[in-house]
Amino acid sequence: MKFNTKVIHGGQHHDPSTGAVMPPVYQTSTFVQTSPGKPLADYEYSRASNPTRTALEEALASIENGTRGLAFSSGLAATDCVLRSFKAGDEIIAMDDLYGGTYRMFSRVYKDSGIVFHFVDMTNIEKLKSLINENTKLIWVETPTNPLMKLADIQEIAKITKEKNILLAVDNTFATPYLQKPLDLGADMVMHSATKYLGGHSDVIAGALIVKDKALGDQLHFQQFATGGTLGPMDSFLVLRGIKTLALRVQRHCENGEKVVEYLSNHPKIKTVYYPGLKNHPFHEIAKKQMKAFGGMVSFDFKSGKKEDSISFLEKLKVFTLAESLGGVESLANHPALMTHASIPADKRAEVGITDDLVRLSVGIEDAEDLIADLEQALS
Repeated sequence: MKFNTKVIHGGQHHDPSTGAVMPPVYQTSTFVQTSPGKPLADYEYSRASNPTRTALEEALASIENGTRGLAFSSGLAATDCVLRSFKAGDEIIAMDDLYGGTYRMFSRVYKDSGIVFHFVDMTNIEKLKSLINENTKLIWVETPTNPLMKLADIQEIAKITKEKNILLAVDNTFATPYLQKPLDLGADMVMHSATKYLGGHSDVIAGALIVKDKALGDQLHFQQFATGGTLGPMDSFLVLRGIKTLALRVQRHCENGEKVVEYLSNHPKIKTVYYPGLKNHPFHEIAKKQMKAFGGMVSFDFKSGKKEDSISFLEKLKVFTLAESLGGVESLANHPALMTHASIPADKRAEVGITDDLVRLSVGIEDAEDLIADLEQALS
């Protein structure tokens, strides 16, 4: 199947008991057994598995070309499940420009676990190589990054991890499987905050892991089952519904994103626009190589460099909504230093380039003319 067909039919089956086209919401915690230890079907308890969640997980595996998908109560729950695979003395290398919640988990929640975390600019392959040693067990890549839109070359990093027998995980939240397929490029696992583009309607919190190797999938499923970060049936239904329109929505996000970028790039108050579709973006060629298009996420800063200018701009917006998150049908605006990345220490933010005047936009699927008019009045 091609992608537009896959998001609707991939891994999906009509309900065998009723013929329902959409999987029912199996709002149940437990399932009947005909004899002790002999369930009527393949389900015993919904923390272990639930038919609605199974339908979502099979769709996830299909659209990312993996062997197994797992659905979690949030993107951070999915990330936490991965980290439970490691022990004291193991080392993990992660992008330096990283989602604030991921950085918080790595640097604070796991700080006393004995796992050693390194943060590095993975646009520099030599810097990455210099940190690898016999204790390195995982490389965690976010591409494009949040919020500076850096890109890492997944294929080149995968060559290194395969040679060194290191796991490679890619946070594919910004790109989505419509634009980028990390497993096809050599990654071992993909993580999504399914809250974002996969759900697509700002009405659900969810996470996902998709893997290529069955044994790794079984291990992660056991860790998920044993620790309980599973996604409920209603939320599973909502994400599955969102996936069915993923291709159409992301196409529109990309189209609108490019129009917004063109406007911002020519505005006298704007200093730098961070968007991988721009020819002057330092990693534009990597984006062309591993992405189908360039997405709907845009960041920019002001020529003045003043935090007050970014706050004034954000407070004036009328069509864009000032809120956390991204990837919904509505356009959102965010101040990373004060919102999504506030948990990263100020010196670390400055080190990677997250300035106090940086603004991040999640460009939605409204009429582009209305979005640009909103930016115009807010910048006036």
